Amino acid sequence: MLYFSKLRFVFIIIFTFLFILIASSNLFKFDDSFFNKKINLGLDLQGGSYLLLEIDNEPVIEQKLQNLTTTFRNFFRDKDIKINNIKINDQSIFFNVKEENKQKVIDFFQDENSDINPYYPRFKSHQLEIEDLGLNLKINFSRQGLINLKTSSQDQAIEIVRRRVDEVGTNEPNILKRGNSRILVELPGLDDPKRIKSLLGKTANLTFRFVTQNDEDRFGVEKLEYEDGTPSVNVSKRIIISGENLLDAQPKMDTQNNQTIVSFTLDRVGAKRFGKATSTGIGKQLAIVLDGKIISAPVVRDTIASGAGQISGGFTFQSATDLALLLRSGALPAPLDIIEERTVGPDLGQDSINAGIIALTIGFLLVIIFMFVKYRFFGLITNVTLVINLFILLGILTLFEATLTLPGIAGIILTVGMAVDANVLIFERIKEELKDETNNILAFDGGYTKSRTAILDANITTLLAAVILFFMGSGPVKGFAVTLGVGIFTTLFSVYFIARLLTSLYVTKNKNNGKLI
Repeated sequence: MLYFSKLRFVFIIIFTFLFILIASSNLFKFDDSFFNKKINLGLDLQGGSYLLLEIDNEPVIEQKLQNLTTTFRNFFRDKDIKINNIKINDQSIFFNVKEENKQKVIDFFQDENSDINPYYPRFKSHQLEIEDLGLNLKINFSRQGLINLKTSSQDQAIEIVRRRVDEVGTNEPNILKRGNSRILVELPGLDDPKRIKSLLGKTANLTFRFVTQNDEDRFGVEKLEYEDGTPSVNVSKRIIISGENLLDAQPKMDTQNNQTIVSFTLDRVGAKRFGKATSTGIGKQLAIVLDGKIISAPVVRDTIASGAGQISGGFTFQSATDLALLLRSGALPAPLDIIEERTVGPDLGQDSINAGIIALTIGFLLVIIFMFVKYRFFGLITNVTLVINLFILLGILTLFEATLTLPGIAGIILTVGMAVDANVLIFERIKEELKDETNNILAFDGGYTKSRTAILDANITTLLAAVILFFMGSGPVKGFAVTLGVGIFTTLFSVYFIARLLTSLYVTKNKNNGKLI
């Protein structure tokens, strides 16, 4: 029936007023934090940077193979099988064993329960493939093994990129997978793209190693250059601690030397290793190496057992801040190359907003005129409901601080059309009821009741499409799906609660005035 209880009436009024108030926070500033939320604008509306990054997986594969050589040695040593001349070449591991042990080694690699070669039942594939070359055995990644390695590297890289971007304070960044080796980064409102490119372009692989005067070291030696261009020095390949042992890193000012430094704190394992190394290395230079270049190499004067230290290197406060950010966020598993870059200016974004507002305004006005001409007073009720529906929709988006894109505006315009369609269906059904029913209340109630199935079917099918777009799409497509999905719920509420309430009040008051529509 058209009857509304006082409780339902109060609920509709409070609910509507609440979301209109929330939506208005986009235009006015409130002191209350709950009502001081805003809709975020996407890249296409406020401008910003678009970066497409590609992961260089070659170092990942090389590092994994290096780790596997140690694993193989230890594993076969425990099995009393000696492997000789193990080396890495062309993304493969080569080694030889005695002829009587060759089949045992092959069986270990081909066993589905192997401890050194994971098996993927789903893909019926091992991580590694083994090939008998006669004198040598050749180990390399299988196709599925490479896919899994690249996927894992990509997932780790995305997490590190997200940490770095969040630390910069970019509003509502969009970070997405693209294939097995690419990452899409959208940064709305970014005003310093050079800085973010610099941060994302650094692997941030930090190690602490001793400088050695000898060309020989039982761990191996490599020549590394200083970051400032100072001639290279010999550095031991033995890693005392790495960035994985860092708990925190912060930029600070050294008042004694009047220079900016980066202070760091180590975890328990790192603190123990660092304390032991500095106690035996007093008088030696400790090289602090970042991405293959020495930042600084201070001389160890005393044992550092506190698990805290500092990095100096002629930093500005900005460069120290960025270095601390990189260290806190962790090292990338592999270098990232920027293969595509686009910048959307704020002027272009404003043009998109203006175009969207114009489209929405024109569509809204045409709908209002049509509904008023077609249905007179009930058209006016529909128009009022449409405005309220729009405010409730914006209020919900504001409440969740959603990101609005140009396709999102298109979703709002489509919502207006769907709301009108629902009202047209109801009013045309009421006209059909009035042909056989003289009682206005019964006719209007019948119109709302009998049109419900058609309206619900149309909106549910549209909602299903919006859900699919949300989960299967990305970026702007998701923005369209969100506004469309939320718009469906607000449309049903406005039609069956607000519009029906206003209609009920008018029809009840004018029930004896002949045909009302």
